[in-house]
Amino acid sequence: NETSTIMIIASNVSKKFGKLKALDDVSVTCLKGECIALIGPNGCGKTTLIKSILGMVVCDSGFITFNGNNIRHDWKYRAQIGYMPQIGRYPENMTIGQVLDMMKDIRGCKNENLDEELISQFGLQDILKKRMSTLSGGTRQKVSAALAFLFNPEVLILDEPTAGLDPVSSEILKAKIITEKNKGKLVLITSHILSELDDLISQVIYMQDGRICFHKSIANLQQETGEAKLSKAIAQVMLKR
Repeated sequence: NETSTIMIIASNVSKKFGKLKALDDVSVTCLKGECIALIGPNGCGKTTLIKSILGMVVCDSGFITFNGNNIRHDWKYRAQIGYMPQIGRYPENMTIGQVLDMMKDIRGCKNENLDEELISQFGLQDILKKRMSTLSGGTRQKVSAALAFLFNPEVLILDEPTAGLDPVSSEILKAKIITEKNKGKLVLITSHILSELDDLISQVIYMQDGRICFHKSIANLQQETGEAKLSKAIAQVMLKR
């Protein structure tokens, strides 16, 4: 039953900022249990597409559905998404512990059904009293990652998740992503570092100039190009276009 596995569908979505066409008639279907890389050059529309899915950007035409409901009429769907921004912005005077508590309050959740695995794996519980203003970029990334997974969401949207993380933390995060995907969740990842994604992803959406150039499974991409490495396979497909 296809409909029970579908999470997010964008149908003919367009968005302009002034004269710039950030999204140009984008249609895409994202299914549960997939880990999808959203890649393309800077300014290709990746972030605008993510923000449209999150309801932070309202598209000019077309629509987006989440589990069959148009997101414009139903903001509650956002509770099912864990979002890790490229740069997390937090109240500077708050401690890590206060930020975590604030998010639990906002989500209206007590401590049941929380996924605190990354908090412990990143060692954040040892520095809960540290103020956000004193944290390095990498530690901020860890807080952002821990928050994305904390509420056990059905969908994870991770924007450049490993940027700024040390190699050990990066491996911890990748292992966590694989675990959640194997539980049947949908994971969307944007990244510039394609080698980071080789072990993680099952599909690739490649964007350019606000359009989707292709949406293929990794297996198809490897078969078509004969390249095992994602970066080489994509380069080959784009050179043929």
